[in-house]
Amino acid sequence: QYSIRASMGIDFANTPSLNDYINQTFPVGDNPLNDFNSAINFSGEFGYFASKEFHLGAELGYLLNSYNFSSDLGKYEISYNVISPSFLGYYVITGGGYNLKVGGGFGIRFANVDLSFPGTNFVNNYSSTGYGFILRTEGNTLLGNNFFASIGADLKYDAIGEPKSENEKINQQFDGVNLNSLAVSLRLGISYFF
Repeated sequence: QYSIRASMGIDFANTPSLNDYINQTFPVGDNPLNDFNSAINFSGEFGYFASKEFHLGAELGYLLNSYNFSSDLGKYEISYNVISPSFLGYYVITGGGYNLKVGGGFGIRFANVDLSFPGTNFVNNYSSTGYGFILRTEGNTLLGNNFFASIGADLKYDAIGEPKSENEKINQQFDGVNLNSLAVSLRLGISYFF
């Protein structure tokens, strides 16, 4: 048996290096970033039931986030996205009209960052490649005709490293800025089993 899933969710992520950079460089005023900040996450997964109790999955995730602050000089803006292909394995508990999956996996992470400052229309672009791990719990409830409502929760750690542009770091004056993060993710979606 095979399955496909499409989901949208929210990541609550702690990215300490990025937070420090924004709080020190952007005009945050009396509103510095919190330790954990939200980002939008879209994902799709193709799954295969190797047995009744074991499920394999190949997932592609896309995370999107941005911050902008205004001052008398103009707008400061940083936005980034992370493309996350992952391979996962689950233990599955199946009942009448539902299943519960518990598992985890790992994969490669591709990050892109756009950074702009007041007084210029030029956008600096940086990129990096790293890896990440996922621990996941997911429940699926039958809606009808092999369609299931899917709800999931993830604990994720991504070691993405320091984005660079032709070997130039985001913050040349200090140690650079990395996108390493620890995140809790909640998502809703639709699954189809066939």
